[in-house]
Amino acid sequence: MPEKDIADRAASFRFSRRGFLKSSALVASFGAALLQRPLVGWASNGLHGLSVFGNLKYPPGFAHFDYVNPDAPKGGLFSFTAPSWDFNQNPQTFNTLNGYVMKGDAPPRIGLLFDTLMVRALDEPDAIYCHLAQTVSLSPDETSLRFSLRAEARFHDGSPVTPQDVAFSYNSIKHQGHPVLRTTLAELQEAIVENDEIVLRLSGKQSRQGLLDMASYIPVFQKAQYEDKPFDASTLVPPIGSGPYKVGNVNPGSMIEFVRDPDYWGKDIPTAVGQNNFDSIRLLFARERTALFEAFKKGDLNFYEEFSSKSWATQYDFPAVKDGRVKRVELPDYRASGAQGWFFNIRHAKFSDPRTREAIGLAFDFEWTNQNLFYGLYRRTASFFERSELKAQGKPEGKELALLERFRDRLDPAVFEAPYSPPVSDGSGKDRKLQQRANNLLQAAGWQRQGQKLVDAQGKPLTIELMANSPVFEKIVGPWANNLALLGIELNFRLVDPSQFQSRIDNFDFDIVGRRFSVTPNINPTFYSFWGSKAADLPGSYNIVGLKDPVMDELIDIGLAAKNRDDMLLAGRAIDRIWRAGHYWIPNWQNPYHLLGLWDGFGYIEDQKLYDFLPETHWWQEDNSKAS
Repeated sequence: MPEKDIADRAASFRFSRRGFLKSSALVASFGAALLQRPLVGWASNGLHGLSVFGNLKYPPGFAHFDYVNPDAPKGGLFSFTAPSWDFNQNPQTFNTLNGYVMKGDAPPRIGLLFDTLMVRALDEPDAIYCHLAQTVSLSPDETSLRFSLRAEARFHDGSPVTPQDVAFSYNSIKHQGHPVLRTTLAELQEAIVENDEIVLRLSGKQSRQGLLDMASYIPVFQKAQYEDKPFDASTLVPPIGSGPYKVGNVNPGSMIEFVRDPDYWGKDIPTAVGQNNFDSIRLLFARERTALFEAFKKGDLNFYEEFSSKSWATQYDFPAVKDGRVKRVELPDYRASGAQGWFFNIRHAKFSDPRTREAIGLAFDFEWTNQNLFYGLYRRTASFFERSELKAQGKPEGKELALLERFRDRLDPAVFEAPYSPPVSDGSGKDRKLQQRANNLLQAAGWQRQGQKLVDAQGKPLTIELMANSPVFEKIVGPWANNLALLGIELNFRLVDPSQFQSRIDNFDFDIVGRRFSVTPNINPTFYSFWGSKAADLPGSYNIVGLKDPVMDELIDIGLAAKNRDDMLLAGRAIDRIWRAGHYWIPNWQNPYHLLGLWDGFGYIEDQKLYDFLPETHWWQEDNSKAS
C-alpha cells in the first residue's frame, strides 16, 4: 500500500476483459436485446450481445467501442509494471506461464494470449458482446447457452479455433482451474459440442449475471497442446492462444514480453478495433518499488502508475521530467475505489470477537499518517464499496430496512444504525480518546492487563503478525504498532518473499494481511468468493477473512436474483452494512485519480468515464526512442 503502496502495489486484484474482472453487472432481466425478442427454441440468427439491466448500447454491426481510437497507430513498446492482477498471478515474480490455476506464480497480463467467447464493454456496467463467438443464443428455460464461432478464428499456429477447443477449456477450468474461476462455473454442468456449435449446459440455479460471466470470463485454450500434459501443470512453455499477443522474450522472475501477432485473426472485428496497438508489451518484475522507479527514470519503463504519495510529491524532479520527456498526469478515476485495507483472519480465535477487531483498528491513526507520511494526498476509506452505489449511507430506510428486517434476529443491532466508519482522530498520532475507547472494547471482549501485556482468560498474550511482501509497509505499520503496544498488544511486521506471500494467503496462513480488491459496479457471482461461507474453506478464494455468515449467503442470492438494478443495490448495501458492522478489516485510504508518469509520445483518450482502466490498450502517438 503506499502510501497507498501497502495494498495497491502489493496486493491489487481485479476482475476485466484482459484481466478477467470482466463482468460487472448483476442478475435480472436481460436487456432489450432479449426483452424485445422472445426466444422460441434457439434464436435462428442469434444475438450479438447480452445485457442484464437495460438496453445494449451498441447495435448489431457496430464498428467499434466508443472509448477506443479506431485510427490509433500501431507500433512501439509499452513497458510497465502491472498495477493489478488476478488468480495465481504475481506482480513481483513469476515461475510459470499457466495463469489460471493454483500452482506457481504467473505473470500478470497472461490473458493477452487468449480470447474469450464474448467481451465486456467498458462503458456499460452490464453488457457483453460476441468476440470469438459470432452469435449467442439462450434456451427458453435459460438452462443452455449456445454459441456459433467465427469461422476466421485462429490459434497462433494457424489452426482453427473449434467448438471442441472451447468445450475442453470450459470443462478443464471447471474441474482444475483457479478457485475463483471454478466459482464462476459452479452452475455449469458441462460444455458440449452440438452441430458444430458450443453449448453450455447449466443447472438452472444460476443467475443471469452468472450467464454473462460464463460467456465472458473463460479463456479458450487449444485442446491439442494438452494431450500429453496435465492442464494444471506449472510450466514455462508458452501456451498457444488465439489472442492478439504471443509470448516473446522471457526471463523468469524478472521480465516477460508479449509480442503483437500481426496476423491476429480478430484485428478487424468490432470488439478489437482500436485496441492492441503496441508491437510489444513488456512487464518488469522486482521486489522493491525503488528498482522499478529507477527503471522508469532511465526509460526502461515508459509508463508508471504511481502509488506512493511521497514519491509523487518529491521524486519527480529527474532530468527527463525537467526537460519535458516525461509528463506527470493525473487522470480522474471513475471506478469504485477498491477495497484496500488490513484484513483479519477470523479463523484465529484471538480475532473472533468484533470488539477486539474494532479496538485494533482504532489504534491506527490515519489522520496523522496522511499528514506525515502521505503528504495529505489520500482520503480515508470506510466501505468495501467506496465510491460505488453499493456503499451504504445513513440508517436503513424503506425497502432497504424491510430487507434487513427479514434477518433482524440474526444480525448485530449495529446493522440497523448508520454504517460504521472509522473515527477521525485529532491527528496527534496518539489520540487519547480513541485509545481509551479501544481499551474499553478490549476489556469488554474479555482481555485483561498483565503487566505490559494484554492476555486472555488462559493468560495467553495478544500478539499479532502482519504479513507483507515489501518493506515499504514497515514505516506505516510502525506508529500503529506503537499505539497497540500502549494497549498491551504486540504487533510484529513480517516480511516474506513474493512466492511465500501468495502461498500463505492462498492457504490462509496469516494473522493480518494488507490487500486491495477492485470491485465491480454491481453484484456478481464473484461475491461468493469474497463472502460466501463455502469459500471460507476453499484455498485460493478471496474470502481471506474466513467469514461464514448464512445471512451474507442469502443476501448474495437475493442480489443475484434481483429483477432490476434498484433491488440489486439494496442487497449490496445490506452486505456492506453487515461487513462494516463486523469489523472484519481495517480500511485504509483511496485517491480518486490515477497518478501517471508517461514518457513523451504516449497517446490516450483523456477523461473517460469507464468501468475499468487498461493502459495497455492505448498507443504511441509518434515515433519515440523509448517506444522501440
